[in-house]
Amino acid sequence: MSVFTAATSALLEGFAAPEQPLAATVTTMSAGRLGASVGGLLGLTGVIVGALALTRPTSRVGTGRGPLGATVALAAGLIGVALGALVVAASDSGIGTGNGRGGAYVALVVGSAALVLGGLALRRVRA
Repeated sequence: MSVFTAATSALLEGFAAPEQPLAATVTTMSAGRLGASVGGLLGLTGVIVGALALTRPTSRVGTGRGPLGATVALAAGLIGVALGALVVAASDSGIGTGNGRGGAYVALVVGSAALVLGGLALRRVRA
């Protein structure tokens, strides 16, 4: 069995709905976990781009030719916060049950940090 086949079967197994969903296993990729992971990664991307826009305003990623870096950081942070809030609102159990609530809280915090950094970078461009 190749690595690709094993990863694909593990991913598809995570989308199969059990009859009594008490708690997810460690390898199960539920919709909540997927949403929280995507939100967290987008928030982290926003933090990195926002920090680069603040520290290197004349670089390609920064704000040398306009507010590109700040806008990317704001958009990534906003989507990260929205996904985190959606997963928190949709999960019906606590942290550790496989619903993605813990990752959603992380996505909310990291996405908020990206929004702050993007806002500071945008204010720096406009000033």
